[in-house]
Amino acid sequence: MAATARIRATHNGRTTTVPLLHHDGPFHLRRLRARADTARVRVLGAMSAPLGGDRLALDITVETRAGLEVTSAAATIALRGPTTASATYDLRIRVGDHATLHWLPEPLISTRGSTLHQTFAVDLVPTSHLLMREEQLLGRSGEVPGHLTTRLTVHRGGRPLLDQHTAYGDPAPAWDGPAILGTHRATGQLLLVDPKLDTPQEPHVIGDDPAQGHAVLTPLADPHALIATAVAPTPAQLRHLLDTALSYAYETPRSPAEGAH
Repeated sequence: MAATARIRATHNGRTTTVPLLHHDGPFHLRRLRARADTARVRVLGAMSAPLGGDRLALDITVETRAGLEVTSAAATIALRGPTTASATYDLRIRVGDHATLHWLPEPLISTRGSTLHQTFAVDLVPTSHLLMREEQLLGRSGEVPGHLTTRLTVHRGGRPLLDQHTAYGDPAPAWDGPAILGTHRATGQLLLVDPKLDTPQEPHVIGDDPAQGHAVLTPLADPHALIATAVAPTPAQLRHLLDTALSYAYETPRSPAEGAH
């Protein structure tokens, strides 16, 4: 199956509207009640996907001064399907001048025998605001995962901001070794790009007990961008780590003297 869904948000001078919601294949897009000046769309799964051989894409455009939040109703489950061929899922994002996008879906679950190649291509202008959360669960309870690869590329003002590639599950080498996931099967990241952000100068580790998962909040070369990467034994613990990282990113910086009290 080949399917491409499209979302376009625009600002009409008073509030954000969503004049384009194009459903296709497994994607069913539903408008939700707006929150302040932010339009909200939920992605519903109309059928099981992605299956082996599927070619899926979602295009999101947020035009000048618009604000959009995109969520999903349930986890996305990558399945083997009737063929052993790999599936692809491409997300293409464009955020315009003084526009905001929050991409906050539920986790992606990689099941036994599945192969999914996922890509994210994000194009921002210098005044764009982006909050992107991605979570992966490698296998259902007691199940080995399939093969999952993700590629995230972000450009800001025409210049590369981030280019990251990850691979989990056989035949990826050492993905479950101590240098990568170890015994954890939930992993994810949170990318924040905010022109008003005053990023910390050093990485910040979150989580005192490695057995319960931990995260690291890392500044990027662009002073207005941060990425948090986390691993955890369960999706709930993973979400808590990423939420904690986001809260820390917006804490008011304190002087060393204030931190000593």
